[in-house]
Amino acid sequence: MSAALAGPFLEWRHEDDLGPAVALAVAVHVVLAVALVLGVSWQSRAPDVVTVELWQPPPPPSPVVQPEPPPVPQAKPEPRIEKPDIAIKEPPKPKPKPEAKPKPVAKLAPPKPDDRLAQQRLREEIAREQQALTLDRERQSIKDQLARDAARSAAAARDRAMATWVDKVRAKIRGNIVLPPDLKGNPEALYLVTQLPTGEVLQARLVISSGHAAYDDAVHRAILKSSPLPKPDSAADFVREMKLTFRPRD
Repeated sequence: MSAALAGPFLEWRHEDDLGPAVALAVAVHVVLAVALVLGVSWQSRAPDVVTVELWQPPPPPSPVVQPEPPPVPQAKPEPRIEKPDIAIKEPPKPKPKPEAKPKPVAKLAPPKPDDRLAQQRLREEIAREQQALTLDRERQSIKDQLARDAARSAAAARDRAMATWVDKVRAKIRGNIVLPPDLKGNPEALYLVTQLPTGEVLQARLVISSGHAAYDDAVHRAILKSSPLPKPDSAADFVREMKLTFRPRD
């Protein structure tokens, strides 16, 4: 009876032990299949590019080197100079110079009669030359004085001729002046007259006004009306510009 009961029990136990093994086998196959599928899909995808940036840390700062203080020069001991013992000799005394002897004076021989005659002639020739120079100076002085006198005479004659000519010109112009009725006093007007050698008036310019415009205009009209003006007695006395003064009471 026990054997008959043990057979079915053992068979049941055997079937119970195969269940986990079968489940484990099925799970392993499923895992392998999934791994195979994932491996195939992973190989078919393009690999992702990964950029790696290398970073290098900055170099550490160099240590500051402090300069060493310069060495203090040590004072060198002064060398001792040994003075040699030198005997000082006294300079020799100068020898007295011999006294210079006076040179003998050569005695001149008395001049001969011929030499005296030559010296006399030389003195006479020098005197004649000095006398000639004095006469030349006197003659030149007289010539210079005469030239100055002639120049003064010529200047005086020219002044007289110029005054005579100016009087003739002023007299002709004064005869053509028409005095304004309201003129009072004796005002003076100065005109600069420009003329040709023939006496024709080119311009009459008022230099100093008389203070009376009507009288100034009357003189200006009279100058232009008097053209041609009188000529000088000598052509050498002619001047292109002539200053003329006019007063109504002259």
